[in-house]
Amino acid sequence: MSFKNQIEFLKELQKNNNKEWMDANRKWYKEVRDEYINWLDGMNNRLSNIDKDYYDTPGKKGINRINNNLMFHPNKPVYKDHFGAGFDKKPKTADFYFELGIERCIFAGGLWRPEPKIVRSVREAIDYDGDELQKILNKNSFKKLFGGLYEDVKLTKAPKGFAQDHKHIKLLRHKTFAVEITFATEQTFHTNFEERLIEVYKEMLPFRRYLNKAITV
Repeated sequence: MSFKNQIEFLKELQKNNNKEWMDANRKWYKEVRDEYINWLDGMNNRLSNIDKDYYDTPGKKGINRINNNLMFHPNKPVYKDHFGAGFDKKPKTADFYFELGIERCIFAGGLWRPEPKIVRSVREAIDYDGDELQKILNKNSFKKLFGGLYEDVKLTKAPKGFAQDHKHIKLLRHKTFAVEITFATEQTFHTNFEERLIEVYKEMLPFRRYLNKAITV
């Protein structure tokens, strides 16, 4: 599938980021959204054949709303500048995320600022077998794709109950346990784009499995 229709829509939306324009172009929006959902359905089927524990996530279930949440972020535009969606999106687990933006796209996965109970479970897993997580993060192909854990808010000191000189103190201080890769939107027009997505999904899978094991044990 070519995402050119979706990108053109997003470009026009950002020039006219208001409800009046959206209402006048509702037919176009439904067209690009339906095309995107159909593509998500196809990728959902392909990814479900890779992982036996894959959580079926049809396009309508995985796609994110295009409206920004103005209740908590009143200064943001009315509408987002991208189409986002999750795969393998079991509640309260480390899912896989794809974002189609005007200038860049994102593959990401893991746990984005999860609730304290989940953070605690991940830290306990790191305390128990952090070497396993570090091994995943240090794998050459993983580092080449993602670099390392996503740099988000972190504690300045050791979390409560863990020593400041803990072997894995750098991992324990994280509040977000996720990785991502960004690339130019034009790459989605290439014939091998879906294979690239699958390659990234496979590389990220051991990382996500580690996290999901940590929060379900």
